[in-house]
Amino acid sequence: MNRSNQPPLLVIIGPTAVGKTELSLKLAERFNGEIISADSRLFYRGMDIGTAKPSAEEMARVPHHMIDIYNPDETITLGEYQDRVNEIVADCHDRGKLPMLVGGTGQYVKAIVEGWGIPRVGPHPELRQSLNRLGGDELGRWLDHLDPIAAARIDKRNIRRVVRALEVTLIAGRPITQLQAKTPPGWDILTLCLNREREELYARIDERVDLMLAAGLEQEVRDLLAAGYGWNLSAMSGLGYRQFKPYFEGESTLEEVVERIKFETHRFVRMQNNWFGRDDETRQMLDASASDLVEVATQLVSDWHR
Repeated sequence: MNRSNQPPLLVIIGPTAVGKTELSLKLAERFNGEIISADSRLFYRGMDIGTAKPSAEEMARVPHHMIDIYNPDETITLGEYQDRVNEIVADCHDRGKLPMLVGGTGQYVKAIVEGWGIPRVGPHPELRQSLNRLGGDELGRWLDHLDPIAAARIDKRNIRRVVRALEVTLIAGRPITQLQAKTPPGWDILTLCLNREREELYARIDERVDLMLAAGLEQEVRDLLAAGYGWNLSAMSGLGYRQFKPYFEGESTLEEVVERIKFETHRFVRMQNNWFGRDDETRQMLDASASDLVEVATQLVSDWHR
């Protein structure tokens, strides 16, 4: 057990292509760990190459969770993800395993480690229709009355968010801000945040995209479309997939698709850094290009996980 006598959670985060997979595998093998994916793109079956999903050999090295759990036309809410991961973490603790949350989707990571309150209120179409018939001013006044904290946070011009706040408040019978309150999960958390120099990271991304094409990414996209998974699906809007649409429609070349994937992935990692760039007391920033990365990470985890 670690020094705080709380059950442990090791978190490994960082942008796309920084090197999370290999480090997490080595630490899991060293510390009897199990990997829980915090990458929303890995949920979907049949989307392997474009998501840089761990290979079958890599997943055979240590147990993995939250990978290949849905078809591309299915969805998972943030609340459902949080519930499932909390159950997996508890099960790992019961079996004496070290749960390791690994990935690059900042929203999913923070929902777990910060204990986000996520209202479990599904859509109610009839109520939404009734609310949408009201004017923006009236909706705003009603939210001011029912939940002044939410009213102060939400831009009243964003009618969709105002309607959702009212919907949740009316169905739950409690202000949405009460339901969204964070509850610390009660774990001892160590976060390893990997980073690289931007140009080095871009070069790794470009090499990865070239390898994806060589591994059959174009055919993977064709197979998904042939299976009936259309461009309108959220899963098909992800990096490495949506960029093929103009190519298949005869509006661009394959070379243009490749360049677009690389360019948009560069932009995506800059967005990821907005999630992962803020430091806190549980976080260790590690240079993923350092020759002694595994040794340093192993020592940090050893000192923490006692």
